[in-house]
Amino acid sequence: MAHVPGLRSPYAKVGRLVYFGRMLDKIRLHAAGLLPVEYQSNLGDLGSPTMFDARCCRFLGVHYGDLVKRTLTGGTDEEILTWAHSVGKPRTDEECEIWSTFLMKRGWRDVASAMVQQRIQQFGLTGKPIETMFDVLDWDEGRDPAVERAKVTF
Repeated sequence: MAHVPGLRSPYAKVGRLVYFGRMLDKIRLHAAGLLPVEYQSNLGDLGSPTMFDARCCRFLGVHYGDLVKRTLTGGTDEEILTWAHSVGKPRTDEECEIWSTFLMKRGWRDVASAMVQQRIQQFGLTGKPIETMFDVLDWDEGRDPAVERAKVTF
């Protein structure tokens, strides 16, 4: 992988959630034919239920296909998130914070730790201060995750 123009850090928040904006970016880039092929197997809920898109849709209580349709009709990220909260499961601030914190720490001392190590090797990131899958994505795409992480507030 490498830098993908228009694809933001998974740490970037929309409303109360990390990752959601990145998922919208992937939807838009894919529709425009600009999403690299190596990202496409992680779209939506077609692959592993542990992938971030699938987890995000389950948390929100929306079907990925419906989210794609809504995203491609236009509107701001915040409007799309408001739509997701209105048609899916309403979530409290606490639930959003817990979920976002879970995603931000995925791969740190949990069952995904081996995958983090595998990706470090696969992407040639040995020696980088990587602890989580979000860190892997940011380093691989040319961002410093420490900078991105510092922007996250709850």
